[in-house]
Amino acid sequence: MFLLVAETTELYHHWLEHTTEGSFGHTLAMQFHHHPWNGLRFWDLVQPFFMFIVGVAMVFSLNKRTQTPEDWPKTRSHIIRRCIILFFLGVLLHCVYSEKLVWELWNVLTQLGFTILIAFLLFRYSLKTQIAVSLGLLLLTELLYRLMPLEGFDQPFVQGENFGSWMDLVLMGKINGGGWVVINFLPTAAHTIWGVVAGKILISNRLASDKLKPLVVAGLIALVVGYGMDWLGITPIIKRIATTSFTFASGGWCLLVLAAMYWLVDVKGYRQGVFFFSVVGMNSIFIYMTTQMLGYGWINGFTAIFTDGILGWLGVNVTTLAIGASLGALAINWYLCYWLYQRRIFIKV
Repeated sequence: MFLLVAETTELYHHWLEHTTEGSFGHTLAMQFHHHPWNGLRFWDLVQPFFMFIVGVAMVFSLNKRTQTPEDWPKTRSHIIRRCIILFFLGVLLHCVYSEKLVWELWNVLTQLGFTILIAFLLFRYSLKTQIAVSLGLLLLTELLYRLMPLEGFDQPFVQGENFGSWMDLVLMGKINGGGWVVINFLPTAAHTIWGVVAGKILISNRLASDKLKPLVVAGLIALVVGYGMDWLGITPIIKRIATTSFTFASGGWCLLVLAAMYWLVDVKGYRQGVFFFSVVGMNSIFIYMTTQMLGYGWINGFTAIFTDGILGWLGVNVTTLAIGASLGALAINWYLCYWLYQRRIFIKV
């Protein structure tokens, strides 16, 4: 979430814009932008991490909410209401982006509304059943893209000519120019389901080593499967249509990063720097909506008035002015989260 907030300050854009192509700095900056099609960059992992950690958090949340069987119907109503709210928040953001009323469903919050619901419906089933269903969703995705005989949309891995683009025409009457598709919620539901599985492992009474082992092993297997499918030419890694290989590869990284953080923070007790990021995560939906709706249009411009004025008076170059404005906006956004945290205000849906 912190990285997403930083994106709205245009920090990565300024970084890329002001580095020389071919240099290490430019190469590193490219990792903070989505891959145009077949390939995997660091920034392509942010959304899967988001989907995955929601599944992990769901376990801890539902464990508190469902102490008795009578709590389950109330919890179910809460989850359904949350999914509906997330769906329409995603639609709202596209209206803000377009500065007019539009019906567009490509936002991560819209898709999260579906993946949470799917993961919740499977929540009380065994871990084996949840894993089997997640793999079934990936198989279904693979078959839909490869076997649907749709004229003009029968090229599974060609931008704008695949099953996902056809579904967009059906649902919205338009195709995304960047190749993104709504049907991504189907394969990426696996990320949220895997998050639930990982969360149940973490919350269990197992020894720390017995919690780490399945996370690491599953993560490594997912990486081998995902990258292997791409390297062998079976299914290319394409984040924009969430191919099976992409879902496996990104899911593998999710599992390994969670295992590393659990080992570092919970097992080894290393907590330096954790608080700085956690205050943002504790109001994740609030700060995401705030920066998406006000970041580009107001916060960035407001900050630049002062950073440009002060740094410009000091005679710094254009690059420093741009990056300084971004860092200033990031500081304001972080302090907003900190202000809420100090007052124990946590805005949830």
